[in-house]
Amino acid sequence: MKRVYLFCSAGMSTSMLASKMQGVATDHGLPIEVEAFPDGKIAQIVEEKHPDVILLGPQVKYRYQEVVDKFGSTGIPIAVIDQTAYGMMDGEKVLKTAIKMMKAAK
Repeated sequence: MKRVYLFCSAGMSTSMLASKMQGVATDHGLPIEVEAFPDGKIAQIVEEKHPDVILLGPQVKYRYQEVVDKFGSTGIPIAVIDQTAYGMMDGEKVLKTAIKMMKAAK
């Protein structure tokens, strides 16, 4: 089971996107778990759950370099979610991006 975790400031809209992404993964029979968390829990979630991809919501993109500096050496791919895909709640597009990131990190 691959873990794709989304982080944002409050978690509401990102939770909706995570739900849509999980629906796409389930519909396609992909062994992927998608969850959303507040950005204040990144360190705790990385330590406890060992995500395969970290995606940051556009509202916390200012934390990107900090997250890369802290967790980039772990081999976990990290990216900011495309603002247009986020705004349109395009779960399929964001999930495809996450899958590409996992393949590239192998």
